[in-house]
Amino acid sequence: MRARAGELRVPWAALVGAAVAIAVATTAAFGQDASGLAARGKRLFTEQGCYGCHMIGKMGTPIATDLSQVGSKYPEAYLRQWLREPQQQKPQAHMPKIQMAEAEAQALAAYLASLK
Repeated sequence: MRARAGELRVPWAALVGAAVAIAVATTAAFGQDASGLAARGKRLFTEQGCYGCHMIGKMGTPIATDLSQVGSKYPEAYLRQWLREPQQQKPQAHMPKIQMAEAEAQALAAYLASLK
């Protein structure tokens, strides 16, 4: 098929290649954001003293739930809500409500969700 005057023809391979490049770039950027958020959450886990009750691997105190694989049990959204309102999620929970900004809860939930 011939292009008409003034009509631009783009080969399918070029379109597919561009779409793949955009998808890869978007995924890589999202992955960096997610890993950065999880890294911040890991710092918060230590700064907030979560290891005083919880274990992750060999670090922490075995008073409360071992969180080493909590990310394989619960989705990030559930973990974020748990951090914000533990008694709402499980009324008999011993975990106290911890005052933290939404951004901190989001980062800590991202870290916990990464533990699989």
